[in-house]
Amino acid sequence: MVEIEIDGQKVQCQEGSMVMHAAEQHGTYIPHFCYHKKLSIAANCRMCLVDIEKAPKPMPACATPVTQGMIVRTKSEKAIKAQQGVMEFLLINHPLDCPICDQGGECQLQDLAVGYGGSSSRYNEEKRVVFKKDVGPLISMEEMSRCIQCTRCVRFGQEVAGVMELGMQHRGEHSEIATFVGRSIDSELSGNMIDICPVGALTSKPFRYSARTWELSRRKSVSPHDSTGANLIVQVKNGKVMRVVPLENEDVNECWIADRDRFSYEALNTDARLTRPMIKQGGEWREVDWTTALEYVANGLKGIKAEHGAAAIGALATEHSTVEELFLLGQLVRGLGGDNVDTRLRQTDFTAGSGVRWLGLPIAELDKLDRALVVGSFLRKDHPLFATRLRQAARRGAQVSAIGGANDDWAISLAQRVTVAPSAWAQALGDVAVAIANQLGVTAPCNGTATDAAKAIAASLLSGQNKAILLGNAAAQHPQASVLQALAQWIAGQTGARFGFLGESANTVGAQLVGAQPQQGGLNAGQMLAGKGLKAFVLMGVEPEFDSANPTAAAAAILGAEMVVAMSPFKTAATEYADVILPISPFSETSGTFVNAEGRVQSFHGVVKPLGETRPAWKVLRVLGTMLGLDGFAFETSEEVKARALGDLAALPAKLNNDTPAAITLTGGTGALERLADLPIYSADALVRRAPSLQATADARPPVVSLPQALWAELGLADGAQVKVSQEGGAAVLPAVLDASLPANVVRVPAGTQATSTLGASFGAIRVEKA
Repeated sequence: MVEIEIDGQKVQCQEGSMVMHAAEQHGTYIPHFCYHKKLSIAANCRMCLVDIEKAPKPMPACATPVTQGMIVRTKSEKAIKAQQGVMEFLLINHPLDCPICDQGGECQLQDLAVGYGGSSSRYNEEKRVVFKKDVGPLISMEEMSRCIQCTRCVRFGQEVAGVMELGMQHRGEHSEIATFVGRSIDSELSGNMIDICPVGALTSKPFRYSARTWELSRRKSVSPHDSTGANLIVQVKNGKVMRVVPLENEDVNECWIADRDRFSYEALNTDARLTRPMIKQGGEWREVDWTTALEYVANGLKGIKAEHGAAAIGALATEHSTVEELFLLGQLVRGLGGDNVDTRLRQTDFTAGSGVRWLGLPIAELDKLDRALVVGSFLRKDHPLFATRLRQAARRGAQVSAIGGANDDWAISLAQRVTVAPSAWAQALGDVAVAIANQLGVTAPCNGTATDAAKAIAASLLSGQNKAILLGNAAAQHPQASVLQALAQWIAGQTGARFGFLGESANTVGAQLVGAQPQQGGLNAGQMLAGKGLKAFVLMGVEPEFDSANPTAAAAAILGAEMVVAMSPFKTAATEYADVILPISPFSETSGTFVNAEGRVQSFHGVVKPLGETRPAWKVLRVLGTMLGLDGFAFETSEEVKARALGDLAALPAKLNNDTPAAITLTGGTGALERLADLPIYSADALVRRAPSLQATADARPPVVSLPQALWAELGLADGAQVKVSQEGGAAVLPAVLDASLPANVVRVPAGTQATSTLGASFGAIRVEKA
């Protein structure tokens, strides 16, 4: 530590830090534009010039290291005059369009111009003009004449998103920010460039010209998408969600959010919203009041129970539902005498493990890892903010390795990558275990071969101090998920690494904590959707054609039921198979709780009133339970439900336990063609599927079939060809693309889309022929 003086005040700061950091830590504000605490130092705006004793001229605070005894003056005449001079130059070419600028009211340049700008300009020449650029559906670059070349957006792409999509072209007065050769901005984190732009150059295209910042009320919330549980500020005008921006939380999402967290709010305001209960009578749908709809449901469930028993009733929900909703759904099913309730819709291996699957370490420690092995994950699209933290770890020298079925670009410098067919993932992990056993002189938990790649991963995990082995969504949904888990745990135990699951959805951990899974021998989601004789389904937020591991089998099971109750905020395909549809509130219109991947309990309130006659799902279930005459539904508030569902919050950490009793038995692959199914980032849940701007992005393009080199040649395909893929009696004709990085027997076909909903399981045999 060194001691310096800032404006007459003695302060202690870390040796090697910059004057800006020291001032920030001790509450002294120095004006700046290009400096951002999460980005590298650029020192190109010069707005942070300060007066340092013995320095011949003002120095940039963001790029001047502190030294013992340094005396800094931020408010001296010399400093103020320098800052005013910089401001005058910044305003020379800046257009005078504050009244129509979307950034007006929250613009750094506007604020600092009041303090450091002149009342009139001495510049009488023509201002330069930078032509607008179209970079996609999310970011507007219509008024790039406002840009002050701070390069925050460029550095964000390089250092945080991992993709340099923007850069500076030309020189001097002609400098401008642009994409490369007219490309669009396609990063899943691109919206953060809007937040960090200090002027109105980069603005939100969906929000553009829809409201002024001072007209918006701001309310805290939590993202309902992935397991990060990103903290949000939802901005509202006239009872309508207008914009979503990040709420800074260093332990969870830092100051970033993914684009699906930011732009999915569009779905809340579309015509796809369902606003009144509906009942199908005589093959025709008609709108009814809530009393009629709930009486219909209650009488129908009573009838099914009386005729077939409570075991004939099953309930399925998505893990994007709140703790309160999932708890009451479980109470409803068990109150009727059954136990068929589950949220693991994409899972195929239901081997019971003790405790609750979770991340295994705090989210904030991901970027502090020295070594990491990620198994079965499409990391960058499944968990954009986790990928960001691992990217930062890699930039600091961490060795990140991966085992999976495709060579997707994670924008991370990987130490080792093993790419094999899904059926060989367990063997690949077993090979790593064998290599570790050989190194340590212990007995391996399975048979295997210590390949060169396995030895390299083993050597990586045996070195370093802070290590983790993480199973991704595809690993958790794998037919051998319990074997992958057991192997990963053994490796973690031998190498001193921590082990965990990245987690699929916003409330994957919460669903386990409140028992939204079979507890006493009931059917799991796989059995229910395989058609195990259920006569009634209650679907909460579920779209079986998109959300299940095998959409074809799921559709058949649900169509075969005598009664289907669909609870959803949206008009869905439930009109084809449901008997009654109940409009429930999305996250913005209800209070509730999510438990993120690290086990952090985060509650939130509704930010707007429910649309039309929409009602929070926990209230619907509470009334339905009461109408059915069940005990345990006398709740007045969601806080009461949360207290009953989670109990003593201090006891929750003890329930987080990734142990599994599974035996390790490796089975070799058949060598036949098998499917690798990724879930596109904007097909993952009901909200993103209905957000127009997200559906116009590159990540939402229509699905294609990716084929390995040998199969491409065998079928005699050329660019633009189409193929017919067949699986379990279903088929789809899709465009084909060549992916030479795929293993020879792997065909990649996305799940969760309308075009592929006619196919079978996400993992399994598949047939491909030229269309």
